[in-house]
Amino acid sequence: MVTFPHCKINLGLNIIAKRPDEFHDIETCFYPIPWTDILEIIPSEELKFHLSGLAIPGQAQENICLKAYTLLTKDFDLPPVQIQLHKVLPTGAGVGGGSSDAAFVLRSLNEIFKLDLTQEKLVGYAAALGSDCAFFIQENAMFGTGRGEILSPSKVPLSGKFMVLVKPDIHVATADAYAGVLPRKPSKSVQEIVEQVPLSEWKNFLVNDFEESVFRKFPAINILKDKLYQAGAIYASMSGSGSSVFGIFNQPTDLKSEFPGMTFWSGGL
Repeated sequence: MVTFPHCKINLGLNIIAKRPDEFHDIETCFYPIPWTDILEIIPSEELKFHLSGLAIPGQAQENICLKAYTLLTKDFDLPPVQIQLHKVLPTGAGVGGGSSDAAFVLRSLNEIFKLDLTQEKLVGYAAALGSDCAFFIQENAMFGTGRGEILSPSKVPLSGKFMVLVKPDIHVATADAYAGVLPRKPSKSVQEIVEQVPLSEWKNFLVNDFEESVFRKFPAINILKDKLYQAGAIYASMSGSGSSVFGIFNQPTDLKSEFPGMTFWSGGL
């Protein structure tokens, strides 16, 4: 079975509070982006994992795709498989590529072996793998609360818009990004802003709490955001804890030459 794990952006990201389990309560809007990895799972005499495309830090046997398979084997007698991942989505970008890969492994194994897991059950398994894995069990924009695993449908007015997504050669460690944020409850929630404030006004209200400390440490990321606004973006932001930034436009915008040497994606929403 071949699938195409897609990435996401965060429309707003508020860090609300530090939790007793050392995670944080957040609120955000996850929005799916049709920029994908390629994942193939086939029967095998032994469990195998092969990686092509972009390199992933760490040992292959520790890849989150294998963790997803192992998680299901605790409850199901799964035969061995070969997992082939062709990596297109950049790591350390705040677009959830690894989380998406893991979620699509769960989805694929559920279908291949007819496990009859409901979406609710799959979300539970995904949440055990990572805070934003649960979002990738389905295909629609969702508001995320708790660690990001508590999801509710979102009506985001981006149909017909276009996006430019840029990832510089900068790695932002998620733990460092959280360390630079002072949790606080905002006066207006992400959901209120996205559903009630016109898109043209988002830049005045919709914020990513990671930006202040990340931009202070990596001013080049802030410069990329400014360049997107200068090019005519209606709204621009860093995604997740970075380092990617995105701009939303009214029309297709060819900006690849403006960001030489950087990982780049553009397309319709």
